[in-house]
Amino acid sequence: MTGLPHPADCPSLPSGADPGPAPGQPSPGGAPAEAPPDAVLAALGARARAAARTLARTPTARKAQALRGMAEAIRARAGAILEANASDMARGQEKGLSPALMDRLALDPARLEGVARGIEAVSALPDPVGAVIDTRTRPNGLEIARVRVPLGVVGIIHESRPNVTADAGALCVMAGNAALIRPGSETWASASALHAAMAEGLVAAGLPADAVQLLPSADRALVGAMLRAVGLIDIVVPRGGKGLVARVQAEARVPVLAHLDGICHTYIDRDADPDMARRIAFNAKMRRTGICGATETLLIDRPVADAVRPLLLDLLEAGCALRVCEELLGLDPRMTLATEADWDTEYLEPILSVRLVDGVDEAIAHVNAHGSQHTDAIITANPETAERFLAGVDSAIAMWNASTQFADGGEFGLGAEIGISTGRLHARGPVALEGLTTMKWLVRGTGQCRP
Repeated sequence: MTGLPHPADCPSLPSGADPGPAPGQPSPGGAPAEAPPDAVLAALGARARAAARTLARTPTARKAQALRGMAEAIRARAGAILEANASDMARGQEKGLSPALMDRLALDPARLEGVARGIEAVSALPDPVGAVIDTRTRPNGLEIARVRVPLGVVGIIHESRPNVTADAGALCVMAGNAALIRPGSETWASASALHAAMAEGLVAAGLPADAVQLLPSADRALVGAMLRAVGLIDIVVPRGGKGLVARVQAEARVPVLAHLDGICHTYIDRDADPDMARRIAFNAKMRRTGICGATETLLIDRPVADAVRPLLLDLLEAGCALRVCEELLGLDPRMTLATEADWDTEYLEPILSVRLVDGVDEAIAHVNAHGSQHTDAIITANPETAERFLAGVDSAIAMWNASTQFADGGEFGLGAEIGISTGRLHARGPVALEGLTTMKWLVRGTGQCRP
């Protein structure tokens, strides 16, 4: 088979990512399918479509039962899942994956328990399928309602985070959708082990195992087939580096739900409590530097520049490189001068760009000029300033006195998320159950005919 460029071959993918097997070569998950990639997708898509029709009619209790069974199976198979993850980690070390990618790839007992609990949390959420959005009665007596219905078949393409297989599969099932998942080659063993547990939960609840399918190999040509699968896949969700998302957005012939960058900002206003600002801004950058909700640029209102110096020293002592505007350069010799490119960079590493601004309006202007419409926060004790910022930044998530690291579906009470969308159509921000549905108009009459 000949293949399109693999996401890991794109220059903007994080350094060290595994490009996967060459077309036609065995993947970590087994031998590649012998059929052409479009034929492979046609077969998988037909099975997924049949499973989606079953799920669309499945009662809430049965879907919740399946998810609880998935969580139980993950706990029962914990040893095998962690062993599979250890093999992925060893392979990642051999391939020279970056520390950020290795952190995303790693599972331990606590993280695996978090995966199981996340699935259970989704099972306990209200089922959006069938929910009535609104109703109206027309003068002619027609009763018209809008209700939520599943999207159908959801394609997920992800890279180094194995938990995406579990989160995405669980969310799709609970929202009445079938899922076709293509994990990255660097996480193939972990994702396959998690998928086996999920299939066990589905079958135990009497639902088709085809409701959640992994592609048969990491062959890069299958990614291209997914992007061309009009009529087979209803929406594609890429979860990974900029190279993956850019390729999907450029080549997909099916709708895409994604964000390209996570260039998140924290703005410390002149009315901020210094201790609060110190705690929040440090957490926003350093809790986990490799996630999309990590702050990449710190904006400081000029009147509090001196008061914020302890925060900057905290960051330096924690090993964070600071790339600062010229006015801040003399505060510490460890700081370096920021370039224009820094304001437009998603580092995903312990690197932070820092800039002084004149008030909230200049902060808003900087965010809208350089941000990625993902997550941006203000720290202030002034409610009027806060509301000005929340309304002014053109972001999917805007925060007041909170760390940008809360940009996560689980933290929003959604149980888990299939991704964060920075687009304007269909869904925006963390996308969970409701975002995996569309609507349907129901019209009930008593014999009306249009004159």
